[in-house]
Amino acid sequence: MSESPTRPRSRPTRRKQLILALLALLLAVAGAVLVLVLRETGAPVRTLVVPEGWRASQVYAAVDKRLDLPPGTTKGVAATTHLKLPPEAKGNPEGYLFPATYPVKDDATPGGLLQYMVETANDRFGRDRIAAGAQRARLTVYQTVVIAGIVQAEADSPADMGKVSRVIHNRLARGMPLQMDSTLNYALHRSTLTTTTADTKTDSPYNTYEHKGLPPTPIGNPGQQAVDAAINPAPGNWLYFVTVGPGDTRFTDSYAQHELNVSEFNERRRNAATTT
Repeated sequence: MSESPTRPRSRPTRRKQLILALLALLLAVAGAVLVLVLRETGAPVRTLVVPEGWRASQVYAAVDKRLDLPPGTTKGVAATTHLKLPPEAKGNPEGYLFPATYPVKDDATPGGLLQYMVETANDRFGRDRIAAGAQRARLTVYQTVVIAGIVQAEADSPADMGKVSRVIHNRLARGMPLQMDSTLNYALHRSTLTTTTADTKTDSPYNTYEHKGLPPTPIGNPGQQAVDAAINPAPGNWLYFVTVGPGDTRFTDSYAQHELNVSEFNERRRNAATTT
């Protein structure tokens, strides 16, 4: 069988050549513009999430991990970076590393991220309504953040935050020790629901069983709801509370009733331990 002769390829006309060239140019320009827009306005590739209630130590570890730095790097930077903190903080950023989702650019540094968090906190805590709420309670804004940190750690749900705040305010007004397990946990570098009698003898300014008044610093970084609760406690005469079970926090002004609630809490924990 003989091969068919090759047909000559048709060549585009001059007009078609100009149209094709113009289309190629437009596509090239559009691509360049798209890259520029993505660089300038596109969402950051990486973010750092700081959850409500995290302690500074947890934030430092998260920054180290996000920036691929040796453990302890951010903690060291925090001690040497000038952060715009209130004088009462004495250079300790605990409470002022505001919970949020932060963009992490390619040139991000631990100091830059910490400054961003503190600036965010100063913006939120520096608002007039926060200052007015603190003044109503005869507290400083910093003391309000300390209360918010306890509220964040103690409340079983956002709905309970106002009540927890009221217990704190009521105890402060009566000169009673706060007796908050969350402050003990902070002193002992742990998080647990179990507090022993020996724990309550811990030698620490964060031991609110032994020391009256507020602890010297926040015990974590509170979110906006906890701060709002700190300046707007729910109305009530409660002095005690205990979370007996999920969604079941009981508030009372009676110590006898509180003891019954605590007994039920302990009984539930014992039952749970025997079934696992």
